[in-house]
Amino acid sequence: MYQYNDFDKGFVRARTAQFRAQVERRIDGSLTEDEFKPLRLMNGLYLQLHAYMLRVAIPYGTLNSAQMGQLAMIADRWDKGYGHFTTRQNIQYNWPILRDVPDMLDALADVGMHAIQTSGNTIRNVTADHFAGAAADEIEDPRAIAELLRQWSTDHPEFQFLPRKFKIAVTGSENDRAVTRAHDIGLRMVKRDGQAGFEVIVGGGLGRTPMVGKVIRDFLPKADLLPYCEAIVSIYNRLGRRDNKYKARIKITVHENGLEKIRELVEARFAEIRPAFSGVDQAVLAGIEAQFAAPAFKSAPTDGYEAARLANPAFRSWTDTNLSAHKAEGYAIVSVSIKKHGATPGDATSGQMRVLADLARRYGHDELRISHEQNVILPHVHKSDLPTVYAALRAVDLATANIGLISDIIACPGMDYCALATARSIPIAQEIATRFDELKLEHEVGPLKIKISGCINACGHHHVGHIGILGLDRAGVENYQITLGGDGTEDATIGERAGPGFSADQIIPAIERLVLGYLDLRSSAEETFLQTYRRLGLAPFKAVLYPSEVKADAA
Repeated sequence: MYQYNDFDKGFVRARTAQFRAQVERRIDGSLTEDEFKPLRLMNGLYLQLHAYMLRVAIPYGTLNSAQMGQLAMIADRWDKGYGHFTTRQNIQYNWPILRDVPDMLDALADVGMHAIQTSGNTIRNVTADHFAGAAADEIEDPRAIAELLRQWSTDHPEFQFLPRKFKIAVTGSENDRAVTRAHDIGLRMVKRDGQAGFEVIVGGGLGRTPMVGKVIRDFLPKADLLPYCEAIVSIYNRLGRRDNKYKARIKITVHENGLEKIRELVEARFAEIRPAFSGVDQAVLAGIEAQFAAPAFKSAPTDGYEAARLANPAFRSWTDTNLSAHKAEGYAIVSVSIKKHGATPGDATSGQMRVLADLARRYGHDELRISHEQNVILPHVHKSDLPTVYAALRAVDLATANIGLISDIIACPGMDYCALATARSIPIAQEIATRFDELKLEHEVGPLKIKISGCINACGHHHVGHIGILGLDRAGVENYQITLGGDGTEDATIGERAGPGFSADQIIPAIERLVLGYLDLRSSAEETFLQTYRRLGLAPFKAVLYPSEVKADAA
């Protein structure tokens, strides 16, 4: 993985020192909160409902054991002993004291981490496929490209005050695990005539106006990627609306101007600036790629792994749900669920983080990933080590066998923390997971993605959930709308609103009716919830959700 050079280290240290001086001026009253706000946001510091919140960047979701261990230390020393992994592959600390934040940033800098551009109207943390560099279906590891984009976008003088925040996602597989079509720019690696390049998607996004991104270039050579991205952001910076923040994202710019006009402007800008990219970017990329060389994979028998599967049903269940195919023979990708039934999705204690760091160091070639689905990935584990890894995870409540199942829920912090939230998300996720654990149905139900947002900003990605739940305020009462049929993969689809919302005490029974109804509606045990919905449409699911309406119509 990428290691900071002297420039990186000096840059981050200088930013931390600058922010320390700004914090001191805020504390002594030299800066008002209005004056301090844009300064703290440039360094990832928010003011939430109860306290400040520090959002730390984990670029393209990749970190090593030393970094994970440092995150654990920060949680213990300056927070409440835990951190919250987000859908942007970041980690958030929800309880820092303002005077401690510069020390937290210094501690992050000690291990090559920071909080720069995790907020503000700039290019945010570049996200990537959490299986990058390990997936069996991968064309190439996209993380070198993601790192190049990170370096280019960090403190870019033209793009520090965009009309609105800007998000880029990259995947190296034709199977999209990075939700590229819901980003301002999505980059999906494809091959043409034996050459790897990118399908470039523009104008995706969720929030109050969800839109699936559109293909602006079906194939872009890697050598053209940086100037092409610069052209897109440059055109957006010029055309994007600044009169209304709700219409300021690039998805609205594309919608109002039309894809063809945006393409014409981008191509013209690209032709104008491409000659200035003399190849320096490709030389930088070559140096980055060298740092993403594959680990020295070992060769070892897997008899013990197979024997453990036969002897231990709990281990077998975990391997069935939490392992994915690896490109190297004898290896597996381990998805560690941070979603024990009844737990807060995405929250990991400092003790759990230390165990994950230790397992990565001992058995995982010193690599970890954070997924946008709020889980932790050990991307390179030999199958012979899996029984030991499983036992260590189980000892700290990290061995729940539910990846991709109904209790593997994405949920934003909601009204428990967020100043923008209009309803709670966490308790709803906890209750759904607990209820289906009681029913012992989630393995029978099979793959099902539930995503919950506590407001229309959609940080919980509810629009692309197979079942999406949006919490709203209706005259001071929490009300939860359900959307169905969303999908965040290469076949991205915005979910369809099912009908009127449900109160907090009605939403869990409504989800139960919906899932039990699916079990009756599916054509076979192999037909997933999403496949059934696509085959039958909304009507039969709506009938299950609103049985009183069906009775009224019948009468």
